Amino acid sequence: MDLGGKVALVTGSGRRVGRAIVEALAGRGARVAIHYNSSRPAAEELGARLDGATTFQADLRDALAAEELPRRVKAELGRLDIVVNSASVMMRQELGSVTPDDWDQVHDINLRAYFFVAQGAVDGLRAARGTLINISDLSAIEAWPAYIPHSSSKAGVDALTKGLARALAPDVRVNAIAPGAVLLPDDWGQKEADEIIRTTPLRRLGSPADVVRAVEYLIDADYTTGTTLVVDGGRLLAPRTK
Repeated sequence: MDLGGKVALVTGSGRRVGRAIVEALAGRGARVAIHYNSSRPAAEELGARLDGATTFQADLRDALAAEELPRRVKAELGRLDIVVNSASVMMRQELGSVTPDDWDQVHDINLRAYFFVAQGAVDGLRAARGTLINISDLSAIEAWPAYIPHSSSKAGVDALTKGLARALAPDVRVNAIAPGAVLLPDDWGQKEADEIIRTTPLRRLGSPADVVRAVEYLIDADYTTGTTLVVDGGRLLAPRTK
């Protein structure tokens, strides 16, 4: 897949899965817009290393900043062909301990920002007949009782994906990816990793590369829209609570 001449915006791409997506799209020839909020050193290091990369800072909890981000990218880089909504937070929050601020933080970043980034990208994506990909989560489908705000935000992403796909067809394709355990939370140890491996039918953890391959497929799959592609090693075949 040659993405030469195309411009791709990936939110939350200074680290983790977003970073891997940026590296892959740049490797395919795209000019990449690396979005970050607080991870400036990592984003700038990545941007300096990749040909044609530009960094953009925005706090996506600010809906106006989220909506303006893709417009800034189009204004600076001349077009907008691909948007990947990847910025996300995942916090373990036991029932009874969740505050309104906790709830708002998760939903503002994981769901509301996705909508406003998409809304700001509409004109650019329509002009390019481009594609929008939302990074959802297996928790949108499974029941994770220790991550209810996170799960509900990601279920919202799946619904958002379907709505946007209908609203933007036939000019723009909109899909989502629901990764399983491709990167474990930073505070998990080997015991938790071993349990995930044991309860995953393919008997291994995933990696950011597994999500990257799904992103590449959805960019190229020109008869696919409104779907959520699950990349979980088969965990939905034998779901477990978290």
